Amino acid sequence: MTGPAEISGYVPGAIGWVVAEHGRYYAREWDLPAAFECKVAAELSTLYDRHDERDGFWVARSGTELAGAIAIDGAGDAQWARLRFFILSDAHRGKGVGNALMRAAMDFCRRAGHRNIYLTTFAGLDAARHLYEKFGFRLVSEHADSTWGRPLLEQRFEQALH
Repeated sequence: MTGPAEISGYVPGAIGWVVAEHGRYYAREWDLPAAFECKVAAELSTLYDRHDERDGFWVARSGTELAGAIAIDGAGDAQWARLRFFILSDAHRGKGVGNALMRAAMDFCRRAGHRNIYLTTFAGLDAARHLYEKFGFRLVSEHADSTWGRPLLEQRFEQALH
């Protein structure tokens, strides 16, 4: 990336790109099956289909190339929003794109009046964890999970915004 990423909302092809990036990355790095990619596709489609003022979706672009994405799902409990679908392309990791996306999502949460935010992930995604903690998230629970056919340590991070 030659300059700062441009952050915007939805652009045509963004949903497919987010699903594909999740599928490629998590299959290659974590040996997760196609069912994981299918779940991302179904849940992101559901989020975007019912999208309202409590939800947010952003992409980062470097020129015409998509570099990353993040979403806020505000449809749950009135007290909680969920950070979801955070992904960066391989070429754009470590270049400030994740910071820019997190800042956009967190600024939105404050403007939208979300009181608390949580995210779920699993142990071993150290760069992402560092970013979450930099933005004020704290690990509150973890448990073993083998939903995807291999043992992972699922984690929940939370942050209060009030």
